[in-house]
Amino acid sequence: MRELKKITTDQLRLGMFVAELCGSWTDHPFWNTRFRLASAADLDAIRRSPVAELWIDPTRGLDVEDAEATPLARTRAACAERIERELLAHAAPVTVAEPLADELPRAARVCRDSARAVDAAFAAARRGDSIDLHALEPVANAIAASVARNAQALTSLARIKRGNDYDRLHAVAVSALLSALGRALDLPAAECAALTLAGLVHDIGKAALPAALLDKAGKLTPEEFALVRTHPLAGHGILERAGDTGPIPLDVCLHHHEKVDGTGYPHALAGDALSRYARMGAVCDVYDAVTSERAYKAGWNPATALRRMADWGEGHFDADVLRALVGVVGLYPVGSLVRLESGLLAVVSDAATRHADKPIVTALYCTQRDAPVPARRLDLAANESDRIVAREDASLWRVPQLDEAWAGAEVLTLLRAGA
Repeated sequence: MRELKKITTDQLRLGMFVAELCGSWTDHPFWNTRFRLASAADLDAIRRSPVAELWIDPTRGLDVEDAEATPLARTRAACAERIERELLAHAAPVTVAEPLADELPRAARVCRDSARAVDAAFAAARRGDSIDLHALEPVANAIAASVARNAQALTSLARIKRGNDYDRLHAVAVSALLSALGRALDLPAAECAALTLAGLVHDIGKAALPAALLDKAGKLTPEEFALVRTHPLAGHGILERAGDTGPIPLDVCLHHHEKVDGTGYPHALAGDALSRYARMGAVCDVYDAVTSERAYKAGWNPATALRRMADWGEGHFDADVLRALVGVVGLYPVGSLVRLESGLLAVVSDAATRHADKPIVTALYCTQRDAPVPARRLDLAANESDRIVAREDASLWRVPQLDEAWAGAEVLTLLRAGA
């Protein structure tokens, strides 16, 4: 087993290979968190960031004598076990009105059409024109209707992003997640509708940023990072000029990067100064961001993302809102790659079973043979002979057609038609 070492940032030296930075992805300016540390500026940036610890790979860079070497799987298991227990304790089975297979084609059309509407809104904002919020209301209604039928369908499909799809599909994903969260938290219908609209426009301020900055493949300079952090204020201004926006979309747009401990931006709000709507926006924004593929960053396994977000602590997110998100997408969200006790790798194909930790999966890879196997659907809630033992990083395995295995080729074609 490859051994990594967990060290503090004051032990970090040039020539070491950084395997992972501990803590929140917003705590540092690095898009890629796996790299050989060759720059004094990068070393200084890590030490000046809130990151206190990190993992290094001594086989790919310099070692440190006084760092305790421990197999990565064993060390992380102790920390992950506590988080796993907490997540499972609050993870109720996902409930749906209609089967996932029935909703996926409809959700693909909603996702595709919503993305086009978001494109139009961003284009207007870039031109300096007032965006037409009333034109987005039917889009928001379609998203809410799909979520009401089966929230897993749209929230999972909107996570599939290619090339320059990120901003448009991120808006759709956050809209769907906010709609589902509002329902899960039993908010009034008018508030759920406003939250759904808020998701579509929460990042409209990015229209004021240079496209080259948004698509930059590599770490941002401190100056670039500071510019990116202006987008909530820019978006708030765009929405105010649009008129008749309503307080909830304005609040979510302005404050979705705030944290409950007051370390967020742009106003460093803390505690009760941060509304529930903004807290919901923060959770949904980060979840979709970290699980999405970008040109410069691989997306996290959705199930891993939930565990890591829980591990960041209550200073980052509202704990009740994060637990509600787990109830919406499942402890193992659709599209997650998991390892079964049998040694098979499987993709979660439906999380709506009677047990939160026993979804329906499609087994498609054998780790013992290191080779694909014929796809086989397993209902783990009804199958006592196998169970999930770990989340897996798809980039480490030659797993074929992961999205097609749970969504189906026809649904993916619908999703991408006219994109």
